[in-house]
Amino acid sequence: MGFVRVLVAEDQVTLADRIAEGLRDAGMAVDVAYDGAAALEGAQVTGYDVVVLDRDLPRVHGDRVCRALAGGPARILMLTAAADVEDRVDGLELGADDYLGKPFAFAELVARVRALGRRAPASPPVVRVGDVTVDRARHRASRAGRPLSLTRKEFGVLEMLAAADGAVVSAEELLEHVWDANADPFSNIVSVTMTRLRRKLGPPAMIETVVGRGYRM
Repeated sequence: MGFVRVLVAEDQVTLADRIAEGLRDAGMAVDVAYDGAAALEGAQVTGYDVVVLDRDLPRVHGDRVCRALAGGPARILMLTAAADVEDRVDGLELGADDYLGKPFAFAELVARVRALGRRAPASPPVVRVGDVTVDRARHRASRAGRPLSLTRKEFGVLEMLAAADGAVVSAEELLEHVWDANADPFSNIVSVTMTRLRRKLGPPAMIETVVGRGYRM
């Protein structure tokens, strides 16, 4: 599947950081908000595929956050300490897409976030640019029928460029979507990954550098 961008909104800092770490280990880009206001702010700025939302958030209650984000591009997985049926129905009526009671098994959380990520309304599962095919659902890419052996980050970069349909994608956008908010904006990690990706794609060159603006296919 394609690259999944997740916002974890949870006010218990230790739990929030543990969830974020586990999802990052599973190959997702994750940001964390420790209250409802920060969650709403983050969701306005970044196009998340999935929001893992604690119901009992300070500043702005999780129910209000859920109502505000429901129907948007992000899928919502609601976490709640109260696991009874009534609570579950409440959460789903507010517009949550899925529901998980605390305490939960971590593997189940990862599986549910993945499943919701697959349902997020992304661009088509298979994108073709020239003789390059990017299969987002299967996480595979090929050129002129030859499979490309790409790392997760290289695939994420190729996927974003292919989905941009000829538009320029800035290094900042790549950093934000393929890495996450903790990536150092001054590092050369994007250009290093780009060099490796170009080498693997081989001639003729497919990725153009637009000076001062970014990259395009």
